[in-house]
Amino acid sequence: MDRSGPVLVFDSGLGGLTVLREARYLLPYERLLYVADDAAFPIGRWPEADLKARILALFEELVETHRPKAVVIACNTAFTLAGDALRKAHPAVPFVGTVPAIKPAAERTASGLISVLATPGTVRRTYTKTLIESFASQCHVRLVGSDNLAELAEKHLRGEAVSDEDLLPEISECFLERDDRRTDIVVLACTHYPFLANRFRKIAPWPVDWLDPAEAIARQLVRVLGDSAATAPSGQHDRAIFTSSPRNPALIRLLAGFGLVL
Repeated sequence: MDRSGPVLVFDSGLGGLTVLREARYLLPYERLLYVADDAAFPIGRWPEADLKARILALFEELVETHRPKAVVIACNTAFTLAGDALRKAHPAVPFVGTVPAIKPAAERTASGLISVLATPGTVRRTYTKTLIESFASQCHVRLVGSDNLAELAEKHLRGEAVSDEDLLPEISECFLERDDRRTDIVVLACTHYPFLANRFRKIAPWPVDWLDPAEAIARQLVRVLGDSAATAPSGQHDRAIFTSSPRNPALIRLLAGFGLVL
């Protein structure tokens, strides 16, 4: 592990900022590099082979250029598709992945009815179905794939108008009633979705636990870094790189609010 490099946090857009926020709280002295492949956004609609090839090619360049001490793939779609291949391609770099929080949901549910709100790519993935078989076989797990929520979350975060009428159709299938039981946990299986969690709470037909994985991902990063975690400020700015090379003043201000220089 290169102790001098940054921790690289990767996502397709702004969603991974939920994870970066938790990582900075737990690792205040760590130098962070946020990388968004926004030129490919939304990646949940890509053909799997093309997307996997793109992610692997992008990381060849990122690892060579930035020599990260660890990488957080803050994206369910990217990690469930390419996580194993990335670890094989870069064995010297610790990778922390993001997978749907199905195990903790199964441990917490009282009704046994769980929904997983995700991108279509994550819903299709064998990885997701294996998690259900391994950790939630005693539960009824409904997989709900949204085509639009990641884009709506980006709009919301950028200050653009997103109406309740836009959001409700995307989450309505998460709510199931069966034998006097109701869905009581919805797993937010895309790092974009927690930015909309307060909106979801207001429009949901009944209260549920909206499970955000960001804190658990950050805790895993702490474990992975171990005694290599930084213990003093680096004196360098945390940076953000977007693959579309935007120079949008609103985006620059938004990232500054997360402590990042574009």
